[in-house]
Amino acid sequence: MTEETPGFDEKPDVPSGASPDDAEPKAASSEEGAAPAGDANQNAGLTAQLDQVRTALNERTADLQRLQAEYQNYRRRVERDRVAVKEIAIANLLTELLPVLDDIGRAREHGELVGGFKSVGESLETVAAKLGLQQFGKEGEPFDPTIHEALMHSYAPDVTETTCVAILQPGYRIGERTIRPARVAVAEPQPGAQTVKPAEDKPEAADDKENGGPEEG
Repeated sequence: MTEETPGFDEKPDVPSGASPDDAEPKAASSEEGAAPAGDANQNAGLTAQLDQVRTALNERTADLQRLQAEYQNYRRRVERDRVAVKEIAIANLLTELLPVLDDIGRAREHGELVGGFKSVGESLETVAAKLGLQQFGKEGEPFDPTIHEALMHSYAPDVTETTCVAILQPGYRIGERTIRPARVAVAEPQPGAQTVKPAEDKPEAADDKENGGPEEG
C-alpha cells in the first residue's frame, strides 16, 4: 500500500466563498496605513521650502526697492548740482559784464549811444536778459538794505521814511539771486519831524450839545 505524502505546493484550505487574495489581509492594510503618513511628511517639506522661497523673495524685493530709492535720490542730487553749477557759471559771467553794461547805460544817458556802438550795446543787453539778468533800482522806492547799498545820505522834509532819491548804479539779479545791489543816494526825514494827523471834524450839533447849546446874542 502506497502512502501519500503531502507536497510542498499544496495551498491551505480557503473557506468557500473567499478568494485566494484574502489570504494576506494584514500586509495590505499596513501598506494602506503607511501611504498617508508619507504624503503628510512630503507636504510639510514642500511647505517649508515654499516659506523659505517666499522669505528670500521678500528680502530681494526689499533690496530692489531700496536700490531704486537710492538711485532716484542720486538722480535728484545730480540734477540739482547740475542746475546749481550752471547758475553759478552764468552769474560769474554776467558779473564780469556788469562794468560794460554800466558804460552802455552812461553812454545812453549822455546821448552817446549811437551808430554801430548802439547796435552792439543793445545786442549785449538782449543777450544778458536772455540769460536771466534783471536790472532793478528806481528813484522814490523805500530803501531796502538787502538790495540797496547807500553811498550818499541826506535829510529831506518831504519823505516819511528812508527813501532812495538817486540811483548811482543800478542793481542786477538773476532769479532770486542778487549779484549786485543797487548803489543809491538816500534821504531820511528831518530829525525831530513828526507827521501831524489832521484833526477829526466833529459834527456841529455835537459841539453845541457839549457846550450847552448855541450862544444867544
